[in-house]
Order: sequence, then structure tokens, then C-alpha cells
Amino acid sequence: MLGKYKTVLYIAVVLLFLFLLPLNASAADGADLRVSILKYDPVPAEIGEYVSVWVKVENLGYAKADDLSIRMVPEYPFSIDSAENAEVNVGILTPDNAAVHEFRLYTDPGAKQGTGTIEVWYQEDSGGTWFKKEFDLRVGSDSFDSKGTMELAEDPVKEPEVFMPGDTGTISFTLQNSASAYTVTIDGEQYDTNARVQSASLQGVEGIKVTTETYYGNGVIGPGESIDLTYNLEVDESIPDGTYYLTFSTVGSSHSYNSNWRIPLKVDSSSVRVIPSKPLALENGEGTLEFDVANIHPNALSSVSVKLEAEGVEFSPSEYFIGSMDSDELFTIEVDAKAESEDISFPLDLLIYADYRNGLNEHTEQVDVRQLQHHVVENENDYGIYIAAALLIVVAAGAYVFYRRRKENE
Repeated sequence: MLGKYKTVLYIAVVLLFLFLLPLNASAADGADLRVSILKYDPVPAEIGEYVSVWVKVENLGYAKADDLSIRMVPEYPFSIDSAENAEVNVGILTPDNAAVHEFRLYTDPGAKQGTGTIEVWYQEDSGGTWFKKEFDLRVGSDSFDSKGTMELAEDPVKEPEVFMPGDTGTISFTLQNSASAYTVTIDGEQYDTNARVQSASLQGVEGIKVTTETYYGNGVIGPGESIDLTYNLEVDESIPDGTYYLTFSTVGSSHSYNSNWRIPLKVDSSSVRVIPSKPLALENGEGTLEFDVANIHPNALSSVSVKLEAEGVEFSPSEYFIGSMDSDELFTIEVDAKAESEDISFPLDLLIYADYRNGLNEHTEQVDVRQLQHHVVENENDYGIYIAAALLIVVAAGAYVFYRRRKENE
């Protein structure tokens, strides 16, 4: 008997081990690393000069990387500034976190204008396998004697003007050459006033992602001329309300004409409020409900509509369409309600929904829950009918008595 218990215990231990083994293996393989070039400066990498490259490693998996290392392996025309700076040990990188490290590279004086390649190697654990990824960097000595200066001609145009959590949209910039003449004389030497936008990039912040790549320009922009650039944005659903600052960076005719602007972007979750403007009650199973609809979002909303739901009650219209509403605009609506049967138990939960668009983003939300009451009211017309019937009966009875007495007298 004891041997049987030992056998059963042994089998149970083996099964438990086999059950846990896949889980442990899965956890060990859980780190999912993604490597990218966050940015490099200057753009393009100048021939015969140093360029700083920021490498970003993100852990998108569900387990930590225990001992992360990053190695920079540049190819000609690039070389690392020092062999001891070619590799960095980051250490532990937990899920949903990222590490950023700056490498300094030197661009060979004999390099030709074009692109150069670098390799970024990364290792999740000490003694583990090295993985690599290649990236191209622009190389050149794009410096021009043109003296035109690019500036923001007006405030960036955001669509929507104020984002809500989870929204997507755009932000557009107009860059204009501020020169008013085609030439300018400096220290007795004449220069043209053309301007260039060698590159223009918009950098997001945590919770706001820019999905449009960096713009690279090739042509010149004459005095007074302008160029429009548009970038797509994605706002995270869990981002708190507030004002966030994006970075808009441009490289002009030469690096002395580079510019950086801080661009504010507002996120506000406030939207539509639906407020009863008189008691929510039916009389004898039907009635008209009245609401004030207010747009409390900082910018206009479009396609605004309100829908009511209550079990056993029919509403007309089933959805009240309002249309566009400016910020702080108030609109009053009336909705007829009728109980579908006499067996409904009151009060009822009245669910209030609002549909609207912020820019091109469609939103549907339950904005409130109220109590729908019911009152039984005797109709005044019914009293009139009762009184009229009673009078007819009295008149008829009097006429009958008068008729009988007259007959008796005859």
C-alpha cells in the first residue's frame, strides 16, 4: 500500500514539473527588444566632423532583460570615437521601458556625400547571443551661402484644435522665407537670399506619438515663399488631461540656420453634457422629456446627437440629432416618451448617450444615468363627463316625475 502512495506522489510531482516547465521557458523568452535610432545630430553627418547618434532599445515583451548590452559597430565612412566607448552595459531592462545611449562617431574626411551604414548589436543576457540591426545615416557637407531664413509664418494648425484621449489628428506648419529682397550685401559681398529646409522633424512625448517620418527637402525657397508640412499624431487613450510640448526641429541652409520650436498641444477629455431642464416623469404612461445639451469641450464638436434608453419605454425621436456645436454652446431638446405596457415598474433607469465627432474622431459615451418617474393623474375632462352625466340623470328623473304627475292629474 505504501508503494502505491509513493508511485502516485511521484507521478504528481512529474506532472507538476511538466506543467510548470513551459511557463518558466515562456517567461525566459518574454523579453522582446526593439532597437531604433532615436535621432542623430547634425543631419546630415558632416564630412570630417563628429556626429552624435542616440540609440534606443525598448522592451516590448512581458519579461525583463536581465543584463542588456549595446554595441556600436560603424562601417566606413564612420568610426567610433574610442574603442572603449563602442559597448555599453545597460543592465536590467524591465517590460514597457526603454534605454537610450549616445554614441559619438567620426565621419572620415574622404567620405563622399550620400549615406553611410552603422550596425547596432544588442545582447539580452551576458554570454548570450548577439543580434544586430543596420541603419543608414545621411552623409554630406550640405552648407550653403544662401542667407534666407525660414521662420514659422503663423501658429501651427491642429486638427482637432484640442485632442481627446485616444484621438488621432494632424498638426500643420507653414515655413516661410523671411527675406524680402533677392540679394543682400554683407561686408561688401553679395549673397542670394534663397533658403533651404534640409530636414524638418516633429518629436512627440510620452503619450503622444508622431507617425509621420522626417521631411527631407531638396530645393530652394525664394524670398517670401513658403512650404506647408503636415504631421500625423496619435494620442494614447490613458493620457491625462493637460498641455504637452512637442519639438519641431528644422535644418536650414547651414547648421547655423537650424531651429527648434516648442509646440504646445492640449489634451482635454471634457465633451458633451446632457442636463434635464424639467422633472423626468411620465403622466399616465406618457410625456415629453426636456434636456439642455451643452458642449463643454474647448473646441467645436460636430455630428452631436443624443439618445435615450429605458427598459419598456419608447422614445421619439429615437435619436435626437443636433449637428455642430461651438464650445460652451447650449441647445434645448424635447423627446416624447411612452410606456409600452401598463405592467412597467417605476422608477426606471434612464440611460443618456451622446454621439459626437472631435475632428474626424467618432466618440460614443454614456454621459449620465437618471431616474424616470411615473405619476397617475385624473384627467379634468373626465370630471366634466361625470358631472354632465349626473346632470342628465337628474334632468331625466325630474322630467319623468313631472310626466307621471301630469298623467295622474289627467
